[in-house]
Parts: sequence; structure tokens; C-alpha cells
Amino acid sequence: MEFSSAPLIYGLVALAVFVLVEGLYLTIFGKSISLDRKVNRRLALLEKGGSREQVLEQLRKEMNQHLKARGIPLYSMLAAKAQKANIAFSPGALVLIMFGMTAVAYVGLTIGTEAETAVRIGVAFLIGFGGIYIWVARKASKRIALFEEQLPDAVELMVRSLRVGHPFNSSVQIVAKEIPDPLGTEFGLIADEATYGRDVSESLRALAERLDLQDLRFLAVAVSIQQQSGGNLAEVLDGLSKVIRSRFKLFRRVRAITAEAKWSGMFLSGFPIVAMVMIQIVKPDYYDDVKDTPIFIPVAMVVALFLVVNVIYMKIMVNIKV
Repeated sequence: MEFSSAPLIYGLVALAVFVLVEGLYLTIFGKSISLDRKVNRRLALLEKGGSREQVLEQLRKEMNQHLKARGIPLYSMLAAKAQKANIAFSPGALVLIMFGMTAVAYVGLTIGTEAETAVRIGVAFLIGFGGIYIWVARKASKRIALFEEQLPDAVELMVRSLRVGHPFNSSVQIVAKEIPDPLGTEFGLIADEATYGRDVSESLRALAERLDLQDLRFLAVAVSIQQQSGGNLAEVLDGLSKVIRSRFKLFRRVRAITAEAKWSGMFLSGFPIVAMVMIQIVKPDYYDDVKDTPIFIPVAMVVALFLVVNVIYMKIMVNIKV
């Protein structure tokens, strides 16, 4: 039985591109960029000797650079996710890395496969740009999930700080010191901006809009109303922390209930692709008798269209809003 190694080489090249991007990211910015550290990135940069002004300027630049670059060709669809992931690469550098990874993929495909030049270019482009998009999307999903998990604890920490007599700005600084990334660095930026005169509620609203988190909007509104009308902020935030934690538990419960449906959707969407790849590996001449017929390309395009429609509808069916 004849086996084809081309699909495996495509997969290995894609995996190599993914690993190269992650390694490059950690090499340039160090482990302080990682989200699994107990000391948040802002404190790590301050410990390295950077002044408060320099660290604030660097982090604010990273924080806003991607949405300002939505006009760059091929970058607009990546800008929102790169902003949520807070990718430290500049937009220009990220675009250059896309082209660089495309070149790396092309070289790998040239060495490992005998495909035609047009096919190698197309697959290399798909691996380079698609790999970067998946990498950024995974970073964004992980960061937003951690932020949602940390937010109730941060609000409760502020409540305890307010009840012992600290002002609200000091409670934000305490959160910035005690909570790891991603929330620790973001609240550290809010504390630094408040030190230089920016209103805390305005900073919270900007953060909520940048990350598109409803719970953060609740927090910003609560702080803004208290500043305008007065009242016991500790009690308001205590109630808010309970609401946020209840919402988080509800999301987890819905996620658990719909897990079977989501995995079924993923299986039904991915099985045709896996089956096609396995056919090419086990029996690469499977389509030789029909691939030269006039209807082969039109039928293949129709099948690909139905597959795309299937993926879209499966995603819609299992995407339950709470």
C-alpha cells in the first residue's frame, strides 16, 4: 500500500510556524509577557529598573496600538483580537511576522513536498497568515477568560480595602499589586493614570470598551454613579461582586451543559476534513480515476461550499447566548 507524507508535512510545517511565533514572542519580550506568572507584567517591568512613567508609556502604547492600525491592509480582521490579547508586537511588526512565517512555510513545503509552485505559495500563505490569526485568537481567548475569572476576586478585594478605610484609588493600587496578569497590569495602569490626573471611572470605561466585557461596564457605571451622587461604594461593589460571581457561575454551567453539543458540532465539522486527509495519506491515488473528468472541480467546489455552510451553521447552533 502506498502512503503519502504530504498532508503530514503540511501539518508539521503549520505546527513549526506556530511554535516559532510563540518562541519569538517570548524571546523578545521575556517571560513577563506570559499570563501564568504570579507577578504581573507591570510590576516585573518596574522591578527591572524602569521608571513609573516609562512603564506607563510602554504599556499604554501596547494597549492602544492595534485598534489605531485597523487601516493596514490584511490587518483589520486581526486588530480587535490583537487588542484583546494585548499583543506586545506592534501592528507593523505583526504584519512582517506574517510574511516571514509565510516565507518559512514556503521553504519548508519546498523542501518536504513536490507540490506545484502555485500550490506551495497558496498553502504557505494560508499557514503563515492563518497560523498568526489562530495564535492571536488563542491569546485573546485565554486573556479574556482569565480576566473574567479574576474580576470577582478583584472587586471583593476592593470592597475589603474600602471597608477598612482606604480611598478607592488606593484600593485599585492594592488590586494592581496583589492580582496577577492580566487584571493586575490593567488595574496598575488605571492606578498610574489616576496618579497623573485621569478620572478612575473614565479609565474603567475605556478598559471595558477595549476588552468588550459587560461586567467591567457594570463596575465602571457603579463607580461613576457613586462619584456623582455619593453613597456607600463598598456596599455597591459588594453587591456587584456577587452579581459578577453569579454570572460567572451561570456561564460555567451553560458551558458544561452545552459541551456535548459543541463537541458534536466540532466532530461533524472536522470529520470530513480528517477523512479527506487520511484518504490522501493511505491511498493518494484514490481520486486518480475521476480527477481529470470535467465535473470533478465543480463537484469539489460544491462539496467545499457545503462544508463551509456546515461549519457556520454548527457554530450558530451551539453558540448559546446568556
